[in-house]
Amino acid sequence: MLETVQNLMHGAIHMKKTDTVDPTLTEFSQGYQTLGSENRRKALIALATQFGVNRVHIRELIQHYLGLQSDDHAQQSDLDEEGCASALYRMEKNLRHALKPLYITLFERLNAHPGGLKFLVDLRADLNGAIEEENIPLLRSLDSDLKEKLATWLSPAVLELHHITWDDPASLLEKIVAYEAVHPISNLHDLKRRLGAGRRCFGYLHPAIPGEPLIFIEVALMRGLSQSIQEVLWDEPPNAESEATTALFYSISSTQMFATLSPIPGFMQWLLSKLASQSKLAQSSSKSGTDYEEALASALRENLLLPEEEKEIIEATMENDKSIGPMEVLLKLLSSARHEWAKSETLSKMVQPILMRLCARYLLKEKKRGKALDPVTNFHVQNGATAERLNWMADFSEKSLCQSAGIMVNYLYRLDEIEENAQKYFNTGYIKASSYMEGYL
Repeated sequence: MLETVQNLMHGAIHMKKTDTVDPTLTEFSQGYQTLGSENRRKALIALATQFGVNRVHIRELIQHYLGLQSDDHAQQSDLDEEGCASALYRMEKNLRHALKPLYITLFERLNAHPGGLKFLVDLRADLNGAIEEENIPLLRSLDSDLKEKLATWLSPAVLELHHITWDDPASLLEKIVAYEAVHPISNLHDLKRRLGAGRRCFGYLHPAIPGEPLIFIEVALMRGLSQSIQEVLWDEPPNAESEATTALFYSISSTQMFATLSPIPGFMQWLLSKLASQSKLAQSSSKSGTDYEEALASALRENLLLPEEEKEIIEATMENDKSIGPMEVLLKLLSSARHEWAKSETLSKMVQPILMRLCARYLLKEKKRGKALDPVTNFHVQNGATAERLNWMADFSEKSLCQSAGIMVNYLYRLDEIEENAQKYFNTGYIKASSYMEGYL
């Protein structure tokens, strides 16, 4: 099936404008959706690899362009100036065309295809997952180009404001009930009340994704300001609509919220390196040295452990050698090839709060050139996600224990926060985190 999907992908891209492309796009999208996660990843890699830009052709065009500029400068007194300008403009047009990846044609044709925009949104979710597993430049470039296109096609300028009423299709009303996040709708009678007299509900819909409100708002028509939510959610309107003086916005909910369960590939490497360097500094400080060496060691020294954690480490491991400090004991424990600590209920329980706290610090506070040190974190937060929750022993495979002590993290995409989160991260390096995550710091 993967080969069939790749052939359909090739056909959809290379068909002429005069050809009927819709049946091929339908077959491609349906075929892609039948693939498992591994084959979807392979299809995306094939899309990025086989249908990008032709760099050899681009280099040839650049050389030709530079040659035209050189000829224009050297012979402008002999050549017709308008002819030289026309040649340069034609070459610039050719360069722009060559710099457009072939897969952009697929995106554009899918966007014009019924159901294609929703398919592209889902495709990007798969692409984000593929990048987590294999963070290669080709996939990042594919993601960047698709993100840019979706930002245009899902622009607020093309959204439609719809007054949601009891007469709307049941499928739309079911989404209002399911996604009401502020004041849950208890039953159909409650829903009918919120859509009836003295109430209003408005949703933003995209014409290419019918019946899928991206965000909706609930309004109560009141006489003056309300003092309690019970007054707003009363069984009957507290006053006639004709007497209302205030439109009270009491609930705004986003129907599109995406989350990930992501690996933390750099955590243990960072932690073991920190423990090793701090253990070495602690050992050197116990030996006599020059004033300069002692001052330098003091400046670099950092106690990664809380006092109560140090005590628990010594007690749990029954370490009797007083010359070995708690950080060195923890380093030895976590460096064991067979991960004995993960198999021992006592040791696992002891290290859990320590590792969860340090993992939160690694994700939220450790930076490189002002950006998140962890590559997966950097990918998600630059796209506007919130670091939502750490999950202990979410993956106890050998690879995960080596990379992150089995810890995984949820990143949450709230559509109404994405742009602000991404902008703050870009400008200041600030990583939006839930109160749960910040509680570890």
